Amino acid sequence: MTAVTNSTLTIGEVSSLTGLSAHTLRFYEREGLFVEPVQRNAAGRRVFGEQEVNWLRVCAKLRSSGMPLPDIRRYAELVRQGPGTEAERFEILRGHEAKVAQQMADLQEALDVIRFKVALYAKHLEAGSADSLWRDGPSCSAP
Repeated sequence: MTAVTNSTLTIGEVSSLTGLSAHTLRFYEREGLFVEPVQRNAAGRRVFGEQEVNWLRVCAKLRSSGMPLPDIRRYAELVRQGPGTEAERFEILRGHEAKVAQQMADLQEALDVIRFKVALYAKHLEAGSADSLWRDGPSCSAP
């Protein structure tokens, strides 16, 4: 992603920098996911700074890794509250870290099964014995 160079950016520019659609940015604002209120220019249009862009990049990673919106909202609320909330913010992040680590372990296990099946099919296709696959049901685990 490109670095932020302007002091203020339009919603379209922020969309390009973060990969989040303008619709998503407006939704995030309505849902209270920004740490600070979104500023408006003299024409009433949203303007964003480097801090908002950096937060949105983090927010996008939290969402893409499965963190629920209420958890992101709570984290942003705690940041707004300031000092004294660090331990709760840490717990939110640590809890999500554990969930992501479990998802990764589950995905690795699934990938192992898929790789086993691919190798099995490759072996049988090369040997001309692919018609024997599934004869006794699907083998899902590596030997």
